[in-house]
Amino acid sequence: MELGIGLPTMVSGISGSDLLTWAKRAEELGFSSLGVLDRLMYDGYEPLITLAGAAGATSRIRLATTILIAAYRGDRALLAKQLASLDRLSGGRLVVGAAAGGREDDYEACHTSYGDRGRRLDELLGELRGFWSGESDGPVPGPRAEKGGPPLLVGGHSPAAMRRAAAFGDGWIAGGSSASGYGELAGKVREAWRTAGRADRPRLVAIAYVALGPNALEHAGHHLLDYYSFMGWKAEMAVRSVLTDAERLREFVAGYEAAGCDELLLFPCVQDPGQADLIADAVWG
Repeated sequence: MELGIGLPTMVSGISGSDLLTWAKRAEELGFSSLGVLDRLMYDGYEPLITLAGAAGATSRIRLATTILIAAYRGDRALLAKQLASLDRLSGGRLVVGAAAGGREDDYEACHTSYGDRGRRLDELLGELRGFWSGESDGPVPGPRAEKGGPPLLVGGHSPAAMRRAAAFGDGWIAGGSSASGYGELAGKVREAWRTAGRADRPRLVAIAYVALGPNALEHAGHHLLDYYSFMGWKAEMAVRSVLTDAERLREFVAGYEAAGCDELLLFPCVQDPGQADLIADAVWG
């Protein structure tokens, strides 16, 4: 199983220079991917702009939207061009993770409807595939000819999300919970693949939150309670799930590998780029 790391773009107060330091250090340490979150109505960095900066600061590590709330972005041709441009600028390192999302205020801010976001995401993903493959006309730079565009992961736990992944994606991505829960969901994804008549194997990806070192739980709680405040009391569940010691982190990684996960991305809850070293030391020694 590959191990990626998230950029702390939503951690309050982090500077742009620290994010680029994070990106460089993650590549030096051997992480497989850099992930970014997407939330419009929050004081964080825009994911595509952030990955463009990371592309210039790195040369090998994959750049992944994990995930992009694509359906609130109304101009599909523009989004297709932005993603294709980022893929080309990075030398073909982009991975596009997309999902419908669950924050209505992001949609309201873009004057796009929330209730039919699943249907519109289906349409958008189909159009992206068409733009990148050259089957549809659109103002986009040519994608990687041998790939037909960046790899596409679809997020979500619902049956509709899994059908969407099988219809449009190269794989599926989920938030972290437990290895047993992830293994059960991954089985449903494989079944969706078979039902769709696909002979290939879905790439299975997951994300989880981590905070190591002194006062780790305090830092994580401050960040996640604010970030997930829209969820009310359920925000406490996000805090309880944070991996805050090395032994638990190693057990978590091993469990996800045993559950069939192909890549696990660990999202830090603190600003300090040294957190990447703590994570690497905990997992790889």
